[in-house]
Amino acid sequence: MTSRVLLLALVVAAIIAAAAVLPLPQWLADSAAWAERQPYRAGALFVVAYTVAAVLAVPGTILTLGAGFVFGVLLGTALVSAGSVLGAIAAFLLGRFVTRNWVATRIAGSPRLRALDAVTRHDGFTIVLLARLSPLFPYNVLNYVFGATAVRLRDYVLGSWIGMLPATVLYVYVGSVTKNVATLTSGSLAAARPGRVLLIAGLLATVGLTALIARRATRELRGRLAAEDRAAAEGVAK
Repeated sequence: MTSRVLLLALVVAAIIAAAAVLPLPQWLADSAAWAERQPYRAGALFVVAYTVAAVLAVPGTILTLGAGFVFGVLLGTALVSAGSVLGAIAAFLLGRFVTRNWVATRIAGSPRLRALDAVTRHDGFTIVLLARLSPLFPYNVLNYVFGATAVRLRDYVLGSWIGMLPATVLYVYVGSVTKNVATLTSGSLAAARPGRVLLIAGLLATVGLTALIARRATRELRGRLAAEDRAAAEGVAK
């Protein structure tokens, strides 16, 4: 989780720096204004873009932050959730029916992925949920890896949707906060201290809760993968 938080901090810092030298606030403000005028079209376009990005294994961090900036927390979370789940389903189906042999070769070459493949045979929903909550496996990698496992599509979809929600809310919320920060750097917003305090407190609480969930999920997932490794080793020894 530490690397994820560090990456998030670097992205936010880059956005703030860009806002100081580029007309980034204006560009994003124009996008937000267009989204307000064309909410259905903007939302549909965003979901399609996110789905395609997931299939192409393009990191969705910027898109998720942008959703918070343009659409706000509630609608942004809904749109990112829809796009990420649809993209995950599309990649899963590709991994199961099109690229299965290629993915299976990658799984065979990775002890951690082999263990993940094995544990999905026992409790697919729980393993998908834990893997999504934990930063051990990147989102785009899991989409294709799970397609080559025995996990059922229903368990995969439900586990992915629930498991991706905490990180989705975090990044969308950061995007909405970044909007206010970028506006502050442009000098067009009166910086009321109570508002700043609430923004910072909300951000810290969201980061802390997400980190706690990810840590516990990682611990549980590692335990299950280690147990599977031991079971496999005992089977070979017999």
